[in-house]
Amino acid sequence: MITSSKLLKIYRQLFSLLLIFIISAHTSNQIEIPFITRMEHVAYDLRMIATLPNTVDERIVIIDIDEKSLRAEGRWPWSRKKLAFLVDISFDYYKVHLMAFDMVFSEKDTSSGLWLLEAMAHNGAVFKAALDQLRPELSYDALFADSFKGRNIVLGYFASFQTAPINETTQLPPPVAQAERPFSALLLQVKSYGANLTSLQNTASTAGFFNNFGTDSDGVSRRLPLLFQYQQGIYESLSLAVIRQLNNASPLKFTTDNLYGEGKEAERLERLHIKYFSIPVDEKGAVLIPYRGKQKSFHYYSATDVLNGTVKRSDLENKIVLVGTSAAGLLDLRSTPMQKNFPGVEIHANIISGILDKTIKSRPNYILTYEVFLLLIIGAFVMQLMPKLSVIYATLVFILLVGFIFGLNFFLWNIKNIDSQLASPLLLLFSLFGLQLFFGYFFESRRKKQLGALFGQYIPPELVEQMNQSDDHFSLKGESKEMTVFFSDIRGFTTISEALDPQALCDLINDVLTPVTQTIHQNQGTIDKYIGDAVMAFWGAPLNDADHASHSVQAGLEVLENLKKFQAECKKTGRPKIELGIGINTGIMNVGNMGSEFRTAYTVMGDAVNLGARLEGLTKYYGVKFIVSESTKKSAPDYIYRELDKVQVKGKTEPVTIYEAVAHRNNISPDYLSYLELLQQALLYYYRQNWLPSQQIFSQLHQQQPDNRLHSLYLERIEAFKHQPPPKNWDGTFIHETK
Repeated sequence: MITSSKLLKIYRQLFSLLLIFIISAHTSNQIEIPFITRMEHVAYDLRMIATLPNTVDERIVIIDIDEKSLRAEGRWPWSRKKLAFLVDISFDYYKVHLMAFDMVFSEKDTSSGLWLLEAMAHNGAVFKAALDQLRPELSYDALFADSFKGRNIVLGYFASFQTAPINETTQLPPPVAQAERPFSALLLQVKSYGANLTSLQNTASTAGFFNNFGTDSDGVSRRLPLLFQYQQGIYESLSLAVIRQLNNASPLKFTTDNLYGEGKEAERLERLHIKYFSIPVDEKGAVLIPYRGKQKSFHYYSATDVLNGTVKRSDLENKIVLVGTSAAGLLDLRSTPMQKNFPGVEIHANIISGILDKTIKSRPNYILTYEVFLLLIIGAFVMQLMPKLSVIYATLVFILLVGFIFGLNFFLWNIKNIDSQLASPLLLLFSLFGLQLFFGYFFESRRKKQLGALFGQYIPPELVEQMNQSDDHFSLKGESKEMTVFFSDIRGFTTISEALDPQALCDLINDVLTPVTQTIHQNQGTIDKYIGDAVMAFWGAPLNDADHASHSVQAGLEVLENLKKFQAECKKTGRPKIELGIGINTGIMNVGNMGSEFRTAYTVMGDAVNLGARLEGLTKYYGVKFIVSESTKKSAPDYIYRELDKVQVKGKTEPVTIYEAVAHRNNISPDYLSYLELLQQALLYYYRQNWLPSQQIFSQLHQQQPDNRLHSLYLERIEAFKHQPPPKNWDGTFIHETK
């Protein structure tokens, strides 16, 4: 049994649907497939690198506590007095606009030794008075806090998901919003923090957390949360705090949507608004980091150079200054899409720059629906179209689809600033295309080979291809079904064969049977066998054919039409004139691989087959070339037939009306239709035993067509019946005693 095309299609569709389901489930965050996630990360990084502006933002500078500064100023941490001087010189001399610290000051600075002097103060009043005069100079934390006054200072702090004791000498900045928001449950839920000393926090403008909770599973920083929730408050990141401070501490506003449900619990954060800026975030409040390029996309200045005043004033004047470190020993290096060791402070600089330029990529909540819909469209398109195409056209469509996916993604990424998944649709497309190739060129090619091996000797390659596309099962096992059988034979072959030498006879037979075979194949027929000069064929197997009778009649007419051309060639070349007789019958037949254990053949058997053979044998008797049964006439109504007789052939007990197939209904002349009406009238009188009117009409027809044997045949019968009438119950049937 050969696997049916329908079954292969079902398997193909099931596997395709499984692929679509799995990738769609991953895309919609129902399941996590690490491989696809890694592919998405790679696709994101490649797009990021390909579209980097690679320019330097002059508005933001970084005062870098680098290796040079550590060598010149001493190991970290520096005294708060030195940091206070850094603040003073930055604002007073360099006239910076804002300074933000990518670091936290959670412990008191005791490097001045003030604590020791205070412990010794009980030794005497003179010592205590001297200490009171020195205390302002030795209280470095106070000096540092005083340097903040009246200046745009943003401090940094870190948060943690681990529960830990809170240092009571430190203080968080005021929250930007209360946690009683519908979307707050989706924000990062922090359990503890490491904040700045209360004295520092109270004199600074504000503060923001600097640690990155948005590192992806591969350790790369592609996004960074701008918000988290702690107890009843919502707090902002360092970069967001800088933007708010640049806008005079404008209040933070939120845009949400409830695309995925109804009610407050379904609301998700969509955007943050600060005065003139709208910042796209995800439901967790994270922003995609808008990298400008590799490290040094902002001007770096060594902290020691700033402390010593060797930096040009114009380089820092009116700039946003971030104080951070690129020194490896201070452990503030991150892995990014561009490079592995990237200063954390520059990540904040990139976010600030992106917010100011409004170039941050967004992933709006509706993008998930778009991505799943795109997968479904790709899946449906490939499933429906690819199986119908050849390899070349399928590959061309595949290339066009790849280009479409890349083009659409590039449009969203570069024009609309929207990040949509690229790896998932490409992976689905490649997987489905590979699946179609696998089924098409493994299973279906194997099936086509099997069909060709079984039926190729009987039917043309075009029909084998049609069988391959069919949803039916095909085998050589026997079955009973309605079909049409075809017999053709060369008349007078014995006489012709005696006049030719063996090679000439062989050439003649080949020249006759080759166009007959081609015509049968062209009309979807199956060659059963060649019996010397005869051809046996059938329609309706192995491929089902609802119009098997019409196709067989058309084949017979074309065979006779081609024979006329061959006869003209034979006349020119002196070869014997060839005449063919064709018999066709439609009925229930047994078809399958039949024979013996030594040799089998795919053939048809049954009474309907035998009748077809008898009809071919009657062509010479009636002086016609093409006889069909009444069942064939009924099944092929688009053709014109001439009724010949009602007969009982040898070996049959039931009479059957036989007809000559004349032409297609569209190719018949009005005169011939008039002739058929007259003939039908003569036959009607004949069957009713009205001999005189029947004889008169047949005589008239015989005078018009003296070479037409049918008319003279009926005139002979009528003359005989006049002298010896048939029985009273005679129904017009003529019994043939020979084959």
